[in-house]
Amino acid sequence: MKKNIFNLKPTDEFIELIRLLKYENIANTGGHAKILVEDGFVYVNDEQEFRKRRKLRPGDVVECDGTIVEVFAAK
Repeated sequence: MKKNIFNLKPTDEFIELIRLLKYENIANTGGHAKILVEDGFVYVNDEQEFRKRRKLRPGDVVECDGTIVEVFAAK
């Protein structure tokens, strides 16, 4: 399993789920990210997540397609 760390920008309070999936190259496109979420392949904090625009904040952990991404506050 691949583990990544995502640091929010200093100006950002959160990142939307589909944007994170694209940014971390888990999804090839925004449409692909939406399909992954709609089809139930994405988990946030060990719970299946169907909200495409879920706001991810520091401490959230996203799992999809063998990759885990932990969200951290900006440094």
